[in-house]
Formats: sequence, structure tokens, C-alpha cells
Amino acid sequence: MSRYYTRVCNFYYGSLSKKLVKEKKTFPLNGNNQISFDQLELISRKSKKKISIKKINSLPKLLKKQIIFDLKKIVSKKKNFANFNFLKIPNIMGVLNLTPDSFSDGGKFNKNNKGAQHAFTMFKSGANIIDVGGESTRPGSKGINAKIEWNRINKTLKLICKKIPVSLDTRKSEIMKKGIKLGITIINDISGLNYDVETKNIIKKYKIPFILQHSQGTPENMQKNPNYKNELLDIYDFFEKKIKFLRSIGVKHDKIIIDPGIGFGKNLKHNMNIMSKVSIFHTLGFPILVGNSRKRFIKELSKKNDTKNRIGGTVASSIYLMMQGVQILRIHEVDEVLQGTKVFRELIKK
Repeated sequence: MSRYYTRVCNFYYGSLSKKLVKEKKTFPLNGNNQISFDQLELISRKSKKKISIKKINSLPKLLKKQIIFDLKKIVSKKKNFANFNFLKIPNIMGVLNLTPDSFSDGGKFNKNNKGAQHAFTMFKSGANIIDVGGESTRPGSKGINAKIEWNRINKTLKLICKKIPVSLDTRKSEIMKKGIKLGITIINDISGLNYDVETKNIIKKYKIPFILQHSQGTPENMQKNPNYKNELLDIYDFFEKKIKFLRSIGVKHDKIIIDPGIGFGKNLKHNMNIMSKVSIFHTLGFPILVGNSRKRFIKELSKKNDTKNRIGGTVASSIYLMMQGVQILRIHEVDEVLQGTKVFRELIKK
């Protein structure tokens, strides 16, 4: 039998969703009856088709068994960790780049305690956690050594780690270890633990929650003709294999978040396909994070209407991702995105 991937689709929201779940006409996503679904898209490397959840029992025996197994992971409630509440969508990860050269805010917060001030401002505005990074990983950027990276973030981490939840955005095991000693809450490695061979041992030793991101290539070369057989399924396979490997070396905890890595070794077509069908990743059984804020796809779609901070495109894509049940959004403009999602949530109550 061909390998099939299960993508949940045809979502309902708010009071309508609660009503349909109660009537057993839809299944709740991740145990949250405020968002539910009544269709599945069955995808293979050669075909795809949508079916109603009512038709599951009529599927061939082996396929039915796989779909039921997938559904158990899709509907199961996720345990909260790292100050995220997975029943409240979306959670916000506020972006704090302490670099001179990040793609949109390089040099803005890396002097005179401005980083700590901005972290506290984003947290007060409603961010669940602040993602602190000292190395730019924008397309074309070159890596820096651990000493430079640590010098950029050390002072700010000491000012904020004991007061608010902090995510540490780094690819290096040495930086991870130092951050853990200061009290960071979660590790965010854009390389998917591939850059530094020791990072997996840090994850295992300290049992710290982590974000597993997909990227193709390195920041220096990742946008030079990125290529996939099928970006959606290739990325799904990457996560599945990586989780299996981590289990095999003794990483047993489930405090794992997956991030498909928008813009990291993907062109516009890849990014749009991933975001439009992002609900496929619910089948892996872990919370999903997407970094859509200010990304290049907004410029490529809006063309002459592009703006510096790309707030319109960020808010629009954030609401779409929220509608697909994405639990965490990595965001620069916390107030603006929360404003948009709060209005959307009120409208769907009506």
C-alpha cells in the first residue's frame, strides 16, 4: 500500500464548532472544541483526495487503520509547557534580535539595554515568550563564532531570564548550555539540531523543551535554488525521521514544537504550499510554530504594496495560520497581531 499522509481540513470555529462537536458532526482539533474539522485530505506521493470523516469506516482495512491512528494524535489534547497554552490559539513568540544585521531589525535593540526593554514591552503586550537571538540567519548571512554570539546576548539574558519566559534562538551547543544555566525556558534551533553535533546531547542531558525547525542548506546558501520532490511531504518526513532518531538516543520527553521553517530554503511556491496546507503537521502529534512575520513571501505577493514592517501581510497570514490550528506564531509586532486575532475571535463568536 502507498504511504498516505493525513491532513485535516474544512475547519469550524467558535460557537459553531462547539455545537458541531457536541452533535458529533466534527472532531475537535487537539482537544479544543473551539476549532474542529469534518474532512480529511489523504495525500500520497502520487495522488490526493478529500473525504468526510463519516467515510472513514468505508476505507480499505489497512488505510482505515492508519487514518484512525493518525486521528488519535490529531484530536489529542496537547500538554502545556514553556508558558504556552495550546488551547488558546494563537500563542505569541515575540522576536528579539540582538544582532547588527538581522533582515528587518538589525541594530535596533542591541545597545543600551534596549533589548531588555523591548522584551518586557512585548511580554506586557501579551507575548507568551520572547525569542532572543544573537546570530542573524537571514538568507545570505554568514555564521559567527560562539564568543561573539554570546557577547551579544549575555547581558540581556541576565536581565530578563528570571523575570519572563525566554526562548534561546541558537544553533550552537555552547550557547545553549550557557543559556540553560541562566534559566532560559526553551531552545529554538533553526537548523533542526543539524548544525552542531553536540546539540542533541544538550537536549538529552538537560531535558529542555525545544523547537525543531526544518531548513534546507545553511543561511549562507539556503535560497540558492531550493529544491524538493514534494516540499510538504519531504518536510513531514524530515520531522518524522528526526523525532524517531531523537527517541532512539534517549530524548523521551514530548516538550517538542515543530516549525516548518518558512523562508529557510524555500521559494515562494514552497512557502505558500506549506502555509496553505500547514494542518498536515498536526498529524505528527506536536504543537506547530510558524515564523511568518515580515517574511519575504509578503513582499513577493504584495509587490508595489510592500512596506518596511509588512504588518498587513503578517496579520493576514497570522489569521490564516490560526484558522488552521497553528498554536504558536513567531512575531515582531505583538500588539498588531494580537489586535487582529482578537477581533477575528470575536467575529466568529457571532
